[in-house]
This record gives sequence, structure tokens and C-alpha cells, in this order.
Amino acid sequence: MSDYQHILLAVDFSEQCLFVAEKAKALANKYHAKLSIIHVLDNIPMPDTNYGVVIPLDQDSLDGLLGAEKAKLMTIADHLDVNLENRWMIWGIPKDEIINIADKEQVDLIVVGSHGRHGLALLLGSTANSILHHAKCDVLAVRL
Repeated sequence: MSDYQHILLAVDFSEQCLFVAEKAKALANKYHAKLSIIHVLDNIPMPDTNYGVVIPLDQDSLDGLLGAEKAKLMTIADHLDVNLENRWMIWGIPKDEIINIADKEQVDLIVVGSHGRHGLALLLGSTANSILHHAKCDVLAVRL
């Protein structure tokens, strides 16, 4: 394993999210790496916005669902001491948006939680599995 310079934590706000976050923080501390965080919205309706698909985290939101998601991201990022410019909340397909940010920001490790999938979900694949097979950098799938 190389010395990582920039670690991207992908969060989904599951019950085990903080467990994955702590793993990412420990790795960032170990390697003295920059830690970034991303949450991709794929299951709430996108309001009419002039901002595009990236949601500005430094502005108040009038949408209740969006506000709740943003508050969760900010709470976790604050707990991990992630700088505001290294926080992203984006609408889209999680795999695609996580990989896009990783490429754009020159991330060398993506940390994501991996739920043990069974049945149809196993056949269709998971976000962690998709990231693992398409990312240009290392991926740590934390078993949940």
C-alpha cells in the first residue's frame, strides 16, 4: 500500500456510515493525507435550481429533504474535520459522481462502505462494487 495523499470518503448515511467514516479518518491521519467527503443524492427529487447538479453547501436550503441530507453531511464532515472546500453533495448516479470527483480532485484512495448483498442485488452489483471496477485509484470497501 502506497502513501496516500488524498482520500475520498463516500457516505450513504446508513447506520454503519460512522464506522466507515472513522476508518477513512484513521487512514488520513496515518498517511497525513487530505480527507474529502462526498454524498450522492440518487433517491430524492431534484428541485429546480440554478446551481446545476453540485449543491452549494455554504447556502441555506428551503427544501426539507435537501436540508436534512445537507445537515447529515455537514455533521459527519465537521466530526471528521473535513474542510468546507473538500465536501460535496451531488445529484446523480453514485458510482459515476464518486469516480468523477475522485478523478477531478486527484484522489488516490476512495473509502466506501460495502453491504453484503444477496440475491438480485448481488447480481446487479452494488455501488462499492461498481466503484471498485471503474475507479482509476485504489478503493477500500469497508465490510459492513
